[in-house]
Amino acid sequence: MRFENVSKGYKHRGQLVTALDDASLEITPGDYVAIVGPSGSGKSTLLLMLGGMLSPSSGRVFLNGRSLYELSPNQRAEVRRQKVGFVFQTFNLVPYLTALENVQIPLYLAELSQVKQRERATGLLARVGLGDRLDHKPTELSVGQQQRVALARVLANDPEIILADEPTGNLDPETSAQILDLLDELNREGRTIVMVTHDPRAASRAKRTLTLKAGRISSTSN
Repeated sequence: MRFENVSKGYKHRGQLVTALDDASLEITPGDYVAIVGPSGSGKSTLLLMLGGMLSPSSGRVFLNGRSLYELSPNQRAEVRRQKVGFVFQTFNLVPYLTALENVQIPLYLAELSQVKQRERATGLLARVGLGDRLDHKPTELSVGQQQRVALARVLANDPEIILADEPTGNLDPETSAQILDLLDELNREGRTIVMVTHDPRAASRAKRTLTLKAGRISSTSN
């Protein structure tokens, strides 16, 4: 992933906020990057732009050599489906579906057979320690278990890149450590991880940290 002279501004309560100011950066395959900075500094904006979900005001964003925002919306959606998985603080699980059915959603959209959907979703839930919770709905799971279902769903399409927005923000320290252990494991498998976080313990797991402040990005190795 690469930013080339990217700027992004938007209005908030009548004030112009500069989330990014002529920023350039590169994230190489297999990297593990934490994005930190003050609240409202544009960390989530940066993450959405990396994932092809929010266009820059100026500059270009590249994924695997392709300029994302020069693609059509349908082409960008296909790139996301094939390459990128998103993990959110709020999980975004469908409340009336079971854990198994939630993980099956991207597999259904990829037009796998019912048998293959169930087989892969079952395996992924077992991997995140929820093999005995397949038929539980989100309200029947703890907050940490819901985040693990969300992670299993992210892995359904075997993405090369995982973009995580405050993945431990709603979790207690023990459950946070379990989620971070899973992200560490996924990175060791060769996946690229980019994580927005306020938690210094989470940021310390990354290989390097990007600090976003006043629209500028600075980078440090961990």
